[in-house]
Amino acid sequence: MSIPKYYDVLLSPLVSEKTTMIGEASNQFVFKVRRSATKMDIKNAVELFFKVKVDAVQICNIKGKKKRYGRQSGRRDHEKKAYISLAEGEEINFGGGES
Repeated sequence: MSIPKYYDVLLSPLVSEKTTMIGEASNQFVFKVRRSATKMDIKNAVELFFKVKVDAVQICNIKGKKKRYGRQSGRRDHEKKAYISLAEGEEINFGGGES
């Protein structure tokens, strides 16, 4: 995969109370990723953009919930999350300040 295609792999970081606790406990970060992305694509994208060493990538596919929109019944889009385990001593700073 070429470098410009890696810009489409990571959609956004997921920052919540649960992901913050995971990050502090086991040095993992959670990203919303493109549904067609593979573990290797995600690993290469994180290493390229954040200049860190990735140990492991776990993938979680989430089915979209069935919802009603007035009379119509529909479904939200499916999502894919990636749990990124970083090497010892590595860190990603989403705040943009000094690390």
